[in-house]
Amino acid sequence: MTRPPVGSDPLAAPAGDDRPLTVVDAHAHAWTPREARARIRAGLTGPTAGVAAGHTQANLIAVPADWAYDMLLFCQRNPKPCPVLDVTDAGSWTTVLADGADLRTDLPRYRVWEHGELVDEPVDVRAHWREDLVSFLIGCSFTFEGALTAAGVPMRHVEQGRNVPMYVTSRPCRPAGRLHGPMVVSMRPVPPRHLETAIRETSLLPAVHGSPVHCGDASALGIADLSRPDFGEPVTAEPDDIPVFWACGVTPQAAVMASRPPFAITHAPGRMLLTDARDEQYRVA
Repeated sequence: MTRPPVGSDPLAAPAGDDRPLTVVDAHAHAWTPREARARIRAGLTGPTAGVAAGHTQANLIAVPADWAYDMLLFCQRNPKPCPVLDVTDAGSWTTVLADGADLRTDLPRYRVWEHGELVDEPVDVRAHWREDLVSFLIGCSFTFEGALTAAGVPMRHVEQGRNVPMYVTSRPCRPAGRLHGPMVVSMRPVPPRHLETAIRETSLLPAVHGSPVHCGDASALGIADLSRPDFGEPVTAEPDDIPVFWACGVTPQAAVMASRPPFAITHAPGRMLLTDARDEQYRVA
């Protein structure tokens, strides 16, 4: 698998990106999903954490139809990092999750892959779209952040206006056909007094990654240095915070890098599709 050079983050905002879609915009949390998508289509490119609060966010991966079964099987075999919310017909750029949305234009930034190599990071993929592409929309942990915030759990990356840190782990996913690769996790520092709440609240949302896969020592996941995430940005923890790791929807991108399909389009991590679905639709009793 091709990894980013140490000290670099190919998933961070490109130079000159003013990162407008962050919670430092006092109004972003109150946007409707339709309004957020319209703003994105008009040129906003930043991370979507905290945007259109209460509405489900989704990761995107689109692969050629002859790879779609492998991707579906990969997701079915690895439901923690790859919980599927919708699968489109070949060539379709619409989804039942977002009325009027265009999957080619309505995410803040995309990544285009050829044979496992990143070849472009556009804000619009209409020029790259193919009639054989099948799109998978996968649950995103930004969705459960609303529940955590409502329960009093601080979100350090949101407080600091940063993209959530993500790490490639030493845990392999279960292979499926031609697809294989490691699990990717997102990390949020959680104060000890909130740890039980964080586990309980996220366990009630299995469609958006559910409960953590690990709490505490990062080396158990093969992560050497929390200050150097593979993707996203480092977050400053309080002295007693415990690092808590959730399976992450960037995992299919790690599989693309490892398995090298001829073509794929994904979201840029941290920059999701804002759907019309409400978070509570995915909450279990």
